[in-house]
Amino acid sequence: MDRVNAIWNHQVYQAYYRRLEKLEEERRYCRHQMPHLLDVARIAYIRSLEENMGFDRDVVYAAAILHDIGKAPQYEEEIPHEAAGEKIAGEILDSLPENAAFSDREKQMILTAVRGHRRLRENPEELERLLYESDKASRMCFACPVRELCDWEEEKKNREIRA
Repeated sequence: MDRVNAIWNHQVYQAYYRRLEKLEEERRYCRHQMPHLLDVARIAYIRSLEENMGFDRDVVYAAAILHDIGKAPQYEEEIPHEAAGEKIAGEILDSLPENAAFSDREKQMILTAVRGHRRLRENPEELERLLYESDKASRMCFACPVRELCDWEEEKKNREIRA
């Protein structure tokens, strides 16, 4: 997981992550910090294994920990977080040290997944679909104390425990 840790330790990642942490400090609804990001990563990687998708673990985890990195610009500048996230993730992935670099194909898959994780388009790439579904599956709406106040679309809310 050296490549994933290189993303986590990247100064650009840390700057956006800390901004988001501060912006969501008083948030009553789902937050977008490491517990959520790792839930998404773990769900996605388990599903990848169960469905024999063949994704490298680092690629799945990289997409998962990067998918909400654009939330701070969304809150501050009203830029859709998937668009801001794709740009920020690209900057991070392009500046990783050589020993932690992703291939061009891996970067493209990760960026497409980050861009597509919010709304599933027609004919999504496999990692894009996996990230979208895992992100939604990670939310525990059934146990949320403010679920009735949440404006998340009803069909996306998890109303029961599922595998």
